[in-house]
Amino acid sequence: MNRAIYGLPWILALGACTLAACTLGPNFTPPSVHTAPGYAAPGEAPPPADQHISIGPAGAQTEADWWTQFHSRKLDDVMALANAGNQNIKAATARVAQAREEVNAAEGALLPQLSLDATAGRQKYGVALFGPANINVPAFTYYSVGPSLTMPLDLFGANRRKVEETKAYKAYQGYQLDAAMLSLTGSVAAEALAIASARAQIAVLQNIVADDRHNIALVQTSLDAGTATRTQLLSAQSQMASDQTLLPELQQQESAARHALAILVGKAPADWVVPDFNLTDFTLPAQITAGLPSELLHRRPDIRAAEAELHMASAAIGVATANLYPQIDLTGTLLQEALMPGNLFNASAAAWSIAANLTQPLYDGGQLSAKRRATLDGYQASLASYRQTILISFGQVADQLQALSHDADQLRDQNAAAQISLDARDLARRSYSAGNSGILDVIDAERRAAQAQLGLSRATAQRLLDTARLYVALGGTPVPVPKPAAKGQID
Repeated sequence: MNRAIYGLPWILALGACTLAACTLGPNFTPPSVHTAPGYAAPGEAPPPADQHISIGPAGAQTEADWWTQFHSRKLDDVMALANAGNQNIKAATARVAQAREEVNAAEGALLPQLSLDATAGRQKYGVALFGPANINVPAFTYYSVGPSLTMPLDLFGANRRKVEETKAYKAYQGYQLDAAMLSLTGSVAAEALAIASARAQIAVLQNIVADDRHNIALVQTSLDAGTATRTQLLSAQSQMASDQTLLPELQQQESAARHALAILVGKAPADWVVPDFNLTDFTLPAQITAGLPSELLHRRPDIRAAEAELHMASAAIGVATANLYPQIDLTGTLLQEALMPGNLFNASAAAWSIAANLTQPLYDGGQLSAKRRATLDGYQASLASYRQTILISFGQVADQLQALSHDADQLRDQNAAAQISLDARDLARRSYSAGNSGILDVIDAERRAAQAQLGLSRATAQRLLDTARLYVALGGTPVPVPKPAAKGQID
């Protein structure tokens, strides 16, 4: 009964302190950001007409991942392997789990801390301790055991702000995981298209080299018949040698893309057979809903991560501010104390204590104030980084929109150039067969046709690649698309 009476004021004080607790520092709200109604600069080219790109409210979104808009089963399969096996994704996932446990630890610091303490010791008091009596107390052995309860009052919210900071860090790591996955899917698509582009150009060059051999055979026949010269034969042979020099570089490009793709899916190049991607495996999306710039703030994981970093900096201000004020803890202990182990847990061995610990910084050389000013400066730095991330994202979307517009023009011109060059090559061959022109005319026409065919392959791959980059720049948000066109249709 006496213990309850003695403990009542402490309980009342604890309740009063808890009710009076406050949380210092700013309450975080995302800063306002000016966003324009569109992405393109004044006077820039509009998006291509054959690939409708709407700049407006995104509306309802589908559940499919962005790369499925290319309708490539090979690409879908590789994406699934990459999402499951990529080591960067596994590392980012582990960091999210680590941040989650740090939140649990920070929240645990808000709760009472209960521990069991046990002590066994031997002690000898000095004679002068007991004053004029100079009692000589012999050395003795003592034992104690009992629970201890510590209650952090957190009157000014330092611990609560720390929880807020760790939760913001958890959100940051989650958005970093999203950004890593977006980067991974963009890289997988880029390497798959690099393989397809290299294979297309290699196929064109192999056909060109075959034509070169045919030309050499024609000139050799004419030379044997006395209607051609040795110079013409050397020209034909020189052209074939020149065309063959282009093959190793393209083959190396294909090999490098295959190796990079294997690493992206978490495999060594020797442990996985990379699919043979072809440009005809991809269908160019006919419609993309880019959404408004204001929507990009909620779709790009790097922007969300920068916002979470800003939240962390805001919570850090609260922690540093609260540290300037008194820190109060309540501690209660129940003990069993005795000089012999056998006397423990008797009624006469019971002891207890209740204490309030207050720590108020008086002079610390300006450390705490400097730390608070540092958190204010850190917030301003995070704010500038947040705004810079937004500007960069707008620029990336604008770049890709313009790239698609220019890609459409280039692909149209390359198609026309390829058709004209093929017609000119066929005409030169017929003219040579009829004896109306020389073999050099044929070689020149075939060289122009080869350049046009290679350019067409590159332009086709570039437009597909820039479309993939646009999806990544938009944050990978899936968009509704109409019924896909036939396989291999580019425009």
